[in-house]
Amino acid sequence: MSSTIKTSAGTQPIDPYKAKNYENPPLQEKVDDLVKFINEVKYGMLTTKASDSDLLTSRCMALAGTENGGIDLIFHTNLFSGKTMDLTVHPTETNMSFLDPTSGSWASVSGTASILADQGTVHKYYSPALKAWLGDLGDGIHDGGPTDPRIGVIRVEAKSAIYSIARKGIIGRAVETGKAVATGDTPAVNKIRELNEEELAECEFPLFAPFVLF
Repeated sequence: MSSTIKTSAGTQPIDPYKAKNYENPPLQEKVDDLVKFINEVKYGMLTTKASDSDLLTSRCMALAGTENGGIDLIFHTNLFSGKTMDLTVHPTETNMSFLDPTSGSWASVSGTASILADQGTVHKYYSPALKAWLGDLGDGIHDGGPTDPRIGVIRVEAKSAIYSIARKGIIGRAVETGKAVATGDTPAVNKIRELNEEELAECEFPLFAPFVLF
């Protein structure tokens, strides 16, 4: 099998769906729309490389906040959990993906993770809802409160991102898809956009003020 991927077949793109739906608007618009989508969806899948193998593991996470104008993502973690160990051993093999099942819109953010356990950061992003997941061990220390030594923060510094935002509602997409089936054309129903490492490095400005959920 060839190590190269064909990009066209004659005069036609080999991946007409991406060619029809891909767009590259100004950087701020791309970042604004990505940040808005992630904040609205809030829940996603964090994928890490296992600390003791080359296998990948994913688990659902809830966004706890953002930094750097919204492109760097914050999550809570139990410092003694498997994901914390994964990220400690393989910090650069990190991906966070988000999906809106209603519209089909999605986003994938790859980056470098860091584990933060200093009290200033933990207090900044602490939520009382963590008590439900950590429990109270009854020793006056491990109680799920803001000083519980199990609580840490995962920061994912974005290095690249790709996302797809629906252009139309369910009915509009169905109509366009039906036309495409009948005509052999590819429907323009989404906005596929990419952000590379150089573009994200330019985003050192407050497009959105940092916020904390809950």
